[in-house]
Amino acid sequence: MRTVRQPGPAQPERVQWAQARGQRLSLELKPDQLLLDAVSEAFAAHGFSSGVLRLPAGLALSPFAYVMPALSATPEYAAFYSETFRPDGVARIETGALTFGTRDGAPFFHGHALWREADGRRNGGHILPDQSFLFEPITVEAVGLDGAGFVAGHDPETNFKLFMPAQKAEFVPAPQDRFFVLRLRPNQDVFGALEGFCAERGISRATIHGGVGSTIGARFVDGQVIEPFATEIAITAGHVAPGRDGGLEAEIAIALVDYTGGMAQGPLKRGDNPVLMTLELVLEAE
Repeated sequence: MRTVRQPGPAQPERVQWAQARGQRLSLELKPDQLLLDAVSEAFAAHGFSSGVLRLPAGLALSPFAYVMPALSATPEYAAFYSETFRPDGVARIETGALTFGTRDGAPFFHGHALWREADGRRNGGHILPDQSFLFEPITVEAVGLDGAGFVAGHDPETNFKLFMPAQKAEFVPAPQDRFFVLRLRPNQDVFGALEGFCAERGISRATIHGGVGSTIGARFVDGQVIEPFATEIAITAGHVAPGRDGGLEAEIAIALVDYTGGMAQGPLKRGDNPVLMTLELVLEAE
């Protein structure tokens, strides 16, 4: 399996997780404000301070700022970010995903997407929450989380401040609380990690919600290969279910941009897609 050496020591717990009460939502995002504020207000209107959502086609951003994956100039990081790009006009999302939680005690999100800019160019990358404005109203499908959520903290292994699952001390999960807040650490296959997590907990079927992170290049079902190792990905669809032999098998489709600007979309090849820095998502178990 492909691996990338990280600057810090590998932590023993390779899948960070917390159990939560979840609710599927339709959020009405209001324009003429930061996308961060629009998302925060929409979740808060339903009583949630953390959750995940898929960015729908047509979501319009202007002004808009983003960064792309890039090589690191120092050994402090295995990979890094590019300079900030600010395309003119309105950029319209094609597909993407977003994780919403808290960082330094304030609302924050981590979002990756592919989009088309006003001049017709397609691009992709990491949306900057505090510099990107929602241009038009739109409804998005989301999952709100209670009892646990995403909180950004320093990760010694990658040396980044990353979203991690955080359990509320007072929350006691009930049998019907079947949402799991996950973060996958580096250098493990995405499929194996999710299948193993479900098998250990007796989860036979689960739906993947959200999904933001990075992989070490990518291998797709159709044979497409992304060799550049530094990527940013968004899960566009995914689930875990019994395969033909009865064992659990995940199916995951993504959208991706790599550090050279290459973009790709489609179902990933099972067993051949390791995490680069992180992958955060929510599993809803049946």
